[in-house]
Amino acid sequence: MDRQTLKRITPHPVWNVASQTYWWWYNRGRHVFLRSLSPAWRHSQQLLRQYRDLHQGQRCFIIGNGPSLRQMDLSLLKNEVTFGLNRIYLLFPELGFTTTYLVLTNTLVLEQSAPELQRLQLPKFFTWRAHSWFANDPQAIFLDTDFTGPENFCPDATGRIFEGFTVTYTAMELAFYMGFNQVILIGVDHNYQASGPANSTVVSQGDDPNHFAANYFGKGFRWQLPDLEGSERSYRLARQAYQDAGRSIVDATVGGKLTIFPKADYRSFFSS
Repeated sequence: MDRQTLKRITPHPVWNVASQTYWWWYNRGRHVFLRSLSPAWRHSQQLLRQYRDLHQGQRCFIIGNGPSLRQMDLSLLKNEVTFGLNRIYLLFPELGFTTTYLVLTNTLVLEQSAPELQRLQLPKFFTWRAHSWFANDPQAIFLDTDFTGPENFCPDATGRIFEGFTVTYTAMELAFYMGFNQVILIGVDHNYQASGPANSTVVSQGDDPNHFAANYFGKGFRWQLPDLEGSERSYRLARQAYQDAGRSIVDATVGGKLTIFPKADYRSFFSS
């Protein structure tokens, strides 16, 4: 019996419960169960606790991957605390330094970039869904991130973390957990030359116009179309959480389309 026939003959309320249970198990339940048996998960929890309020009262930069990075003097960040996202490491040779931290939650990006990520020597925060690809990476720290369940801001990195439709949001939650008083966004262009249903998987057919490098999601790379509305909902949650705690997030992206956070001049954060 195929799926459509089964759905047709099953009472609607029963089908809904069964479907929701299945997808909860597939997206979250099985990962929660398996990690409870894993020494790697317990080790990550121990490491995460060392980062609580480690940077209390400091500022940090969260670096998006938009083309606008090419309009900025990124050498100014060499002595700053920085969160790099996804494939920002493609820029490291040109910069001459790495970001302080690296954050990835998208399974497709993690899977296709695993060999490159394993070679990076910096603290790396990955979703637990990717643990099998980084079992022998001593600098991989696993997070309980998911894209199901309640949409909320999660200040405790040792618990469940809502992904917020963008890894930038996860970085904001981590920065809050680490105690940063001010978060400065750059490279968060919030603008894509792509069309199609949000979160659907596509295969790149050529050079990538949406990021700082043409080979970021180059030909043949599988990636998911952005959910800009979903990420905006999450950004509002982050803005409120930071405001309630007497902290701030400002957007110093050059020419960015995001309107959730107060705008700032990137160069104003550095002495002449």
